[in-house]
Amino acid sequence: MKKLYAMFLLPGLLFGASSSWADRALVERGHYIFDAAGCGSCHAGVKPLTGGRPIETPFGTFYSPNITPDKKYGIGAWSEEDFVRALRHGRKPNNQHLFPAFPYTSFTGMTREDMHALYAYLMTQPAYPVKNKPHKLPPLFRSRAMVGQWKAANFRPGPFKPDRSKSKEWNRGAYLANALGHCGECHTPRGMLGGTNRSRHLAGNRKGPGGIPVPNITPDKSTGIGLWKLHDLFNFFDRGVKPDGSSVSGRMAEVLGSSTMRLTAADKRALETYLMSLQPVRNDVNSNKSPFLNGH
Repeated sequence: MKKLYAMFLLPGLLFGASSSWADRALVERGHYIFDAAGCGSCHAGVKPLTGGRPIETPFGTFYSPNITPDKKYGIGAWSEEDFVRALRHGRKPNNQHLFPAFPYTSFTGMTREDMHALYAYLMTQPAYPVKNKPHKLPPLFRSRAMVGQWKAANFRPGPFKPDRSKSKEWNRGAYLANALGHCGECHTPRGMLGGTNRSRHLAGNRKGPGGIPVPNITPDKSTGIGLWKLHDLFNFFDRGVKPDGSSVSGRMAEVLGSSTMRLTAADKRALETYLMSLQPVRNDVNSNKSPFLNGH
């Protein structure tokens, strides 16, 4: 009886009341969401999560912001509703439009529960008073009012809606790819004004971040991953190894290391299932066709 009593007493002594267990579980879940969303790679800085990472686009260079709980330079003064508004609707606490270099066009699909957990995790991190770098944009693209017009044409806010005709695993993979992992932000071709071409979802982008081609990850056999097997995808997500035995490099290696490699085996399999189910789209991102076509 004494041993049984100690089993229940010890957790309370170590971690406080039962509510602390719930808080700890929430923060741990938020950490997993943080990794799945790849937040660490974009917001890396002189100190963890202080940002300053350049994001080069045809519209200028954006710099990732400080997302530590610092109240002056980070998001420490943001309420949870402010945080949700940024993810769901692409708006700052003062209601100004956020530039879509921040991928709220994907994060809008996150569940409210995942947003809640992510906020809880970020608010437990060290606060660093590191000032944000100003974006380097041509005058034409500095207007946040113009972003509102862009959003009207290219942004559909709202949480991910499961496809009831598909399996639970497929829907989990779709959620990971399209909401948390925001794969389409780099792997989907874009039009002249920067909107993604939904009809060619994940078919690759000839001019990705920094002007570097981003591969086609639809199961097209000649230009995508159609010749890959499920275990090939698992090995890629798990160890960054391609079917030919070579290792991935560059920004994708960073994405894998800070995100997909940290997913559970079940989530990696869900991601595989979803990607291999997509409609194959022929799009050679390394072709010499006009870059203005960009895979359209």
